[in-house]
Amino acid sequence: MSISTAHYRALAALRYQIRLFLSDGDAAARRAGLEPQQYLLLLAVRGLPKGAKATIQVLAERLMLKHNSTVELIDRLETRGYLRRTQSREDRRCVLVKLLPRGKQLVERVARERLTEMRAGGVALSEALDMLMGRSRSQ
Repeated sequence: MSISTAHYRALAALRYQIRLFLSDGDAAARRAGLEPQQYLLLLAVRGLPKGAKATIQVLAERLMLKHNSTVELIDRLETRGYLRRTQSREDRRCVLVKLLPRGKQLVERVARERLTEMRAGGVALSEALDMLMGRSRSQ
């Protein structure tokens, strides 16, 4: 398969748009008083797929962090009253992470801002994806 200049441009545009989205998300987290990874952990807990449990292992996987780094993030957020750890009733060896009301409010505030920004500026990201997927905008 030959890669066209248009594909290179679309890949570059996609990467730029993703980095811009992530950078803006980091800034939104900081405005809310969180470090970016703290927001991502709160978001991961709140946005787990249906049926998934918020275990440290699952959260570490979703954040692409090591177990001990995830535990440190959880420690900081638990100290600030955003979440709580509990033992699973089914498996006493398993620790579950639950958002507290304060954490729910904070993650919602940042997510609401991010969704508003995405709706306003997501066209360029969508166009880059469409080009790479071989879809025209008229479909």
